[in-house]
Amino acid sequence: MSGNFRARKAPAPAPFASGLPQPSSQRFPTRPQDILDADQRRDAARLDPKHVPSRRAPHPSGGLRITSGEWKLLFGVCFVAVAVRLFRLSKPNSVVFDEVHFGKFASKYIKTQYYVDVHPPLAKLLITLAAFIGGFDGQFDFKDIGKIYESVPYVMMRLLPATLGVALVPVTYLTIRALDCRATTALLGALFVTFENGLITQSRHILLDSPLIFFTALSTFFWVGFSNENDKGEPFSEVWWAWLTLTGLALGAVVSCKWVGLFTIATVGISTIKQLWILLGDIRVSPKLFMRHFMARAICLIAVPIAFYMFMFEIHFLILQNSGDGDGFMSSEFQHTLGGRQMADTYADIGFGSEVSIRHWNTQGGYLHSHPHNYPGGSNQQQITLYPHRDTNNNWLIVNATEGGTSFSVDFSNVPFEPVTAGMHIRLHHIMTEKRLHSHDVRPPISEVDFQNEVSAYGFSGFMGDANDDWIVEIDEGDKRDRESSKRLRTLRTKFRLRHLLTGCYLFSHKVKLPEWGFEQQEVTCNRNAVRDNSLWYVETNTHPNLSENAPKVNYKTPGFFSKFFELQHVMWTTNAGLTDRHTFDSRPSSWPRLSRGINFWVKDHRQIYLIGNPVVWWLSTAAVLIYGIVRGFLILRTKRGYQDFNHTVVVKYDQLCGFLALGWFLHYFPFYLMQRQLFLHHYFPALYFAILLFCGIFDLITSTLRPRIRFQIATVLIVVAIWTFAHFSPLAYGSPWTKSKCVSSKWVKTWDFAW
Repeated sequence: MSGNFRARKAPAPAPFASGLPQPSSQRFPTRPQDILDADQRRDAARLDPKHVPSRRAPHPSGGLRITSGEWKLLFGVCFVAVAVRLFRLSKPNSVVFDEVHFGKFASKYIKTQYYVDVHPPLAKLLITLAAFIGGFDGQFDFKDIGKIYESVPYVMMRLLPATLGVALVPVTYLTIRALDCRATTALLGALFVTFENGLITQSRHILLDSPLIFFTALSTFFWVGFSNENDKGEPFSEVWWAWLTLTGLALGAVVSCKWVGLFTIATVGISTIKQLWILLGDIRVSPKLFMRHFMARAICLIAVPIAFYMFMFEIHFLILQNSGDGDGFMSSEFQHTLGGRQMADTYADIGFGSEVSIRHWNTQGGYLHSHPHNYPGGSNQQQITLYPHRDTNNNWLIVNATEGGTSFSVDFSNVPFEPVTAGMHIRLHHIMTEKRLHSHDVRPPISEVDFQNEVSAYGFSGFMGDANDDWIVEIDEGDKRDRESSKRLRTLRTKFRLRHLLTGCYLFSHKVKLPEWGFEQQEVTCNRNAVRDNSLWYVETNTHPNLSENAPKVNYKTPGFFSKFFELQHVMWTTNAGLTDRHTFDSRPSSWPRLSRGINFWVKDHRQIYLIGNPVVWWLSTAAVLIYGIVRGFLILRTKRGYQDFNHTVVVKYDQLCGFLALGWFLHYFPFYLMQRQLFLHHYFPALYFAILLFCGIFDLITSTLRPRIRFQIATVLIVVAIWTFAHFSPLAYGSPWTKSKCVSSKWVKTWDFAW
């Protein structure tokens, strides 16, 4: 028996918890409300040295115990935040960094011209609202960084993200207090956010990150408030529903700014699963009550954010009702809903003598197009391209190739109508330049591979064409609603391929653009190994002199909201995934916690705006993440060895608090390692916010047994150091003049590439 049993000493006190009450023999640890730290012991002694007061006071909404003195303090901190965020907001008076994009999008909204961006619309709509209130007419193009603003209420537009940057400060304070940390800790966190140089720089320009971070913080605050209300033990009360619904609305707002908000939803989602898991294990909760909890969270944390997100796109579609430079990303059906792109009903039957416009099926590159400009190499014949806009150069005349020398002067009104069916040989005459669609054994100018041939427009006056102009129609698929469309060409209903008679290659296009000599239009080739989808075409418009007004006509089916919504989500996803080109100031996630490099926003006359964080705040927050990981791992090892650290209620409290914040940091940071697209330092800001909160939680734990005065003195030292660092690097945030010597001395890290 003795060989299988080893006596163990009684559990040792929890590490890092000297002075904490020891666990009772109860199965469950004593609730944290019955534990008194230095602050409560001081308050109890003031009342009655012999009496230990109970903390079971009336539960405030969301667990926020804010005194009137704290509200006054918070007002003062907000006043400081206003001064820091709005100082010299009008400088510089020219376009800064990505104001090139987001200012232009505001212009598109005001002019109601459709555009496509990889980000959802909420933050851009808010900026547009500020611009509209400021009287912006949308005429400024935001074309280049450094372009001087003229007749643009750019200060009003910058004021929107700056205001949200200010609002981040009180939300931070209230979140830390709702996490049951002390007022000193909340003050430390709020001032760290106030004087964080990177957050300041981002919030002072027409950018999306300030709204993103604000709604991330707001979602976190509402969720913490709901969790506190849930712990109160009075579910389904009006206050309980209010906190839960506000959480859902905030989650909808954050994901409507950027898809990074999905990481915030994941953070709340995992916390929700944990709550439900605990409820499932509580035998006092009946299955019916558990389902009520489940459905309440499903409605408020899933349905409400989705509805909010979709509503933002409904507003987006309602505003952008006219054609714009984003048309080419969308399907023909979608484009048909835009003003200036609507198409009149067109004849369904296609025959020899039909004047048609032909569209590529897969790449949405546009119409089969030619213009009076020649290739600079190869055959030097006239260019064939895909052009995304309607134009007379998109018009082609279909003629019968078996009749050989058909000229452009044939009057098809005197010729019986003959439909084009599968297997027929046709020629396509370009009406504007009087040349024929042509291919031959010459390599294309861009895709110079053996299995691709050049496609050109060829011919001249008196030339009746040759066999290189002949194409065979192969019908690929018809519309199920139109049986005839699978037997013969029908406008909008038939997808077909064109096979070159002599070489056997297929008319083909792909997402490769020609250089400036081709006006950056999409390349068209003849491909012997053509991917099916990239060799499919369809006729969009069709006229014929022999068809009467009563002949069958067709048009695009008008898509509803959901069709447009899901199509745009797909376009946003593919466009976002395609942003893989390197940028001068891009960076990878491994460098972000170390603050290895910033981003040059703007530079002129020895003044520079350079996005760089406050090193003190940044590195302390990174240290907090490392400390939490090390201590948590150490506690797990001690638990494995039989120590009962997690029976100490203070350890449990701070483990849950810091664990939630560490989860938020992890989910807002590590997914970027999976992305191959362009990434920048500002992508770390949501994770930075959680890291700052985590530092505050650890500070609150470490100083929990200290006297309030000593705790406040330590916090004061940290705040003073953070403010000094902010002031030292502030010329980079405000674009203020500074000396070369100060610039050189400020390069604390050799990879910081700002310059004087």
